[in-house]
Amino acid sequence: MNAISVFFKDLGAALKNPKVLIPVIAVMFIPIMYSGVYLAAFWDPYGHLDRLPVAVVNKDSGAEFKGKELHIGSDLVDELKKNKDFGWEFVNDHDADKGISDNRYYMKITIPENFSSQATTLMDDQPHPATIQYEPNGDYNFIASQIGNTAIKDIKAKVSAKVTESYTENLLDNFTEVSSGLADAGEGAGKIHSGSTELDDGATKLKENLNKLAAGTLEAKGGMEPLAKGAGDLNKGAAQLSQGSSELSSGLDQLNAAEGQLLTGAQQAQQGGEQLHTGLQGSLDGAKKLNSGLQSSEQGANKLESGLKSSEQGSADLASGLKSSLDGTAKVSEGAKSVADGLQQLAKSSPELEQNPQFQKLMAASQAVAEGSAKVTAGQQKLSEGAESLRGAQKQLLDGATALHSGQQQLLEGSGQLVQGQEQLVQGASKLNDGQAALTAGLTTFGEKLNEAAGGSKALVTGSQQLLSGTSQLEGGVSKLSGGLTTLADGSQQLNNGAGELEKGITKLDDGSKELETKLNDAADKTSELKKTDALVKMFAKPVDSEENESRKIPNYGTGLTPYFMSLGLFVGALISTLVISLKGTTVEGASGFSRFVSRSLSFAGMSLFQSVVAAAIILLGLGLKVQSVPLFFLFTFITSLTFMFIVQAVVTWLDMPGRFLIIILLILQLTTSAGTFPLELIPDWLKPLNPWLPMSHSVLGYKGIISSGDFDLVWKQAGILGIDAAIFLALSLVYFLWRGNPKKQTGSKPAEAV
Repeated sequence: MNAISVFFKDLGAALKNPKVLIPVIAVMFIPIMYSGVYLAAFWDPYGHLDRLPVAVVNKDSGAEFKGKELHIGSDLVDELKKNKDFGWEFVNDHDADKGISDNRYYMKITIPENFSSQATTLMDDQPHPATIQYEPNGDYNFIASQIGNTAIKDIKAKVSAKVTESYTENLLDNFTEVSSGLADAGEGAGKIHSGSTELDDGATKLKENLNKLAAGTLEAKGGMEPLAKGAGDLNKGAAQLSQGSSELSSGLDQLNAAEGQLLTGAQQAQQGGEQLHTGLQGSLDGAKKLNSGLQSSEQGANKLESGLKSSEQGSADLASGLKSSLDGTAKVSEGAKSVADGLQQLAKSSPELEQNPQFQKLMAASQAVAEGSAKVTAGQQKLSEGAESLRGAQKQLLDGATALHSGQQQLLEGSGQLVQGQEQLVQGASKLNDGQAALTAGLTTFGEKLNEAAGGSKALVTGSQQLLSGTSQLEGGVSKLSGGLTTLADGSQQLNNGAGELEKGITKLDDGSKELETKLNDAADKTSELKKTDALVKMFAKPVDSEENESRKIPNYGTGLTPYFMSLGLFVGALISTLVISLKGTTVEGASGFSRFVSRSLSFAGMSLFQSVVAAAIILLGLGLKVQSVPLFFLFTFITSLTFMFIVQAVVTWLDMPGRFLIIILLILQLTTSAGTFPLELIPDWLKPLNPWLPMSHSVLGYKGIISSGDFDLVWKQAGILGIDAAIFLALSLVYFLWRGNPKKQTGSKPAEAV
């Protein structure tokens, strides 16, 4: 009997026995129920989030920002009411807490009282972000809490965009003010540039004037040497003047005393003349009296001649003293004038020095000294001229007195001839009497003038002493002025150097202000181009958007999990099939091991074909799964189911119940390593090496290619690997049947032996 006939006899026996047929049919539908029902339940859970109750508590009290009322909490509530992302329920804090405790809400969202006020601190030095408080009810459902976390991120993004829009509107409103301010600043920078240009010109003039000041102070410093020398000479001349005026005063005192003696002599001569005149009018006795009078007259003439000589000598001394005083006064006048002229030149070369109060006092003092010394010189010149005139008059008087003395001697010698010449003598005596009166009057006038000269000489002594004191002070002041000019020269040079640095700095300021004007005007032009529009505000609030390329997008949760649950359902179906189908027995007595192998393998292949076709049809038609190739989906499902069947058949055939336990362990390992749910990179490292060696890893990868990517090369590659696994384990089953030989015919006492 061939192997195919054994298969059909076993199949016929199973169809005739309801106790065997019903469990077989039930087992074939287990993968369909496992994958189909599970996928149907969770095909698109995110499409029904509006059924998920979430409590929303709004405590926000609002805030004021830039003169506008902000109620971001209320705006958020209005926004949530518009969408159906969740089953929003807007309640108070107490009801929300009670709903969480009673597991009526999967999450609680609280908008705090300071939500709006904190949102307005974005521009503050220490901003405080607005915080949304959320409390997922993980005890109620973990997945729901995770979904809530994702929703909070979306809510936060929306609120952030709204807050940013408010700030952007205010920011763009301020840009107009900024642009105007920049234009004003540019205009101000232009004025700064103009002012800096004028300042640069002024700095240049300042530097030029400071150069002149430095040069003038250096010249003044050089000119101070002759000024100091002139002040010294002036002081020496003043000393000489003081000494000469003292000598002049002493000589005038002596002359005044001599003039008194001369006046006495003249008065006596006048009396003698009168007596002579009386005697000449007498008798002969008068001749004797005349002789005696002539002798007295001779003595008076001697005294007169001696007095006139003393007077002439005093006048000569007076003229000499006045000449020396005049020379000293002339030197003093020249020195004072030199000092005054030097100070005037110094003032002209240094306008700042001319404004100095002490320097002005010094100039006034020097001019007063120059004028006073000039007046003293003029007075002394007149006094000298008067002394010369007095000396000439005294010389004439001396000559007359000498002649008188000579005449008296002749008169005395010719007294014998007196009688003969009495007429002449009387006439001469009259003339002599007149001359003596004139002499007495002249001597009186001379005495008065001499007294005036003595008083003037005393005033001259006092003035010369004051002049000496003034020139001493002038010499000290010139010394101080010389030191001050040295300091002024150094300071002016430093000021000149600083003016050079100032000029450079002002040049840089001019360049910088020009550049600042240009930049500010450019900035004003650029900012004026920015206009506030709704589109611009939204762009600022949400500058980055996302655009999804849906070419590889999985439309729903069920589509993404189909490769995993289809593989899982087919593997579980293969495992359960071993509970209702005999792995070793047959209804044909005496069947060979190979015939039994063919019969069992065909039975499992038939189960696989039925399971794969029905499961694929329900997924495609019942749940509406979209795939890249429907025929390839059916074929790959059959290859996967057949591979799982042959693996389970070989392991359980060889090991029986321990084999089923081993298959369950294999299932558990495949659930974690197949990358059907979480990516392979997220599982523990010690499990990753198992992925390529387990069949579900290849079935899941192949299903992804058929359903999503359309990478059919990948599908055929995974189908080939599954085919190799199926062939290997089918060969292991063949080895078992060939090795164990022909078992006894089964009596059909067990339902499992019917097929």
